[in-house]
Amino acid sequence: MTFQTRGRGTQAITREVAEVVACSGIACGLVQVFVQHTSCSLTITENADPDVRRDLDTVLDRLAPDGDPAYRHKDEGPDDMAAHVRNVLTDTGITVPVGAGRLLLGTWQGIFLWEHRSAPHRRTVVVTVIG
Repeated sequence: MTFQTRGRGTQAITREVAEVVACSGIACGLVQVFVQHTSCSLTITENADPDVRRDLDTVLDRLAPDGDPAYRHKDEGPDDMAAHVRNVLTDTGITVPVGAGRLLLGTWQGIFLWEHRSAPHRRTVVVTVIG
């Protein structure tokens, strides 16, 4: 799947992943979701209050600030190395159990593509259903 991000922040992809699971015909198993990039990531987090995701961005802003003079890698601008650090601190892949042909997420859980670059990017996500 491909997603166009809006720049730094989270984008819900739960519905798209759930559709892949439903179309797979697998009733019980696992779904592996993997993003093929080094400056964005995937996460499972709060799906009701967007302030949670904004606060997570705030934490990463503090841990990996744009333009830190200690960074050597600056090929694509001041947010480039910070995005790589954020990717390493989070994850490029997640696994979710599948039961009765659907994602077994908790009530308040959603799957999010987390863009770490300031500008919008086209991101490729691989979804594999195993069962």
